[in-house]
Amino acid sequence: MSAFMDLNIIYSSDKKRLQSIIETAAHLGYSCVAVNYVVEPQQKKKEIPVPLRVMEMFENVPVVQGKSTPIKILNRLTILASDASHFRPCTEFKQYDLVAVYPKTEKLFHAACMTFDVDIICISVNEKQPFHFKRPPVNGAIERGIVFEICYAALIRDSNTRRYTIANAISLIEVCKGKNVIVSSGAERALELRGPYDIANIGLVFSLSEGDAKAAVSSNCRSVVLHAETRATASGVLHTVRKPQKQEEESPAFKKARTDLA
Repeated sequence: MSAFMDLNIIYSSDKKRLQSIIETAAHLGYSCVAVNYVVEPQQKKKEIPVPLRVMEMFENVPVVQGKSTPIKILNRLTILASDASHFRPCTEFKQYDLVAVYPKTEKLFHAACMTFDVDIICISVNEKQPFHFKRPPVNGAIERGIVFEICYAALIRDSNTRRYTIANAISLIEVCKGKNVIVSSGAERALELRGPYDIANIGLVFSLSEGDAKAAVSSNCRSVVLHAETRATASGVLHTVRKPQKQEEESPAFKKARTDLA
């Protein structure tokens, strides 16, 4: 199984709270987390915050339990879109490792699946899903490598959001057949985090198979990160390589490749 990941740790201006959540995630065995900056545009104007750098949060990054490596911290931007004008890619998006959208209408959900340049599509957990999921756009998103995210922290907060979360998750999974689904925390406090094996069990409540439930906190998350890297490098066709500063620094393989290209 791939490394465990939680790609939705809600950003807090309280650095101590944010540090506590990430430290708890490392203690629970997560190898990678994403700090999620949620933006709800007002009319046609939106301000994209500048994400914190890791060195601004930690002097020493927490080490993952059972491993000798520090936890990897990514930055994620989530746009709450209720109008098509709310999601227009801009240069500020490039500051983030992951880009997600939470479409609030069926029309925007269809656009997110078929055309929006995103990595993650979020589904509602705090209210009844305002529209039915349809197979064509969902299949379109799967073909494009986009994943659907279900957050479990709402299960812990109160009975109403618990009911909505389970109902909406089951509705989605009936359509996507468990493919391209990730389960993240959406945690605002350290107490809302659960271990990866507990989350795999929660996935069973969402009607995921045992294999899909485990993939939802591991391999599917890894696919999201790879998709984001590909999205930022012209569909993986182009990538940049640092040129050696001095001729003598070139390795034999680099010299041979340069000669062959010439």
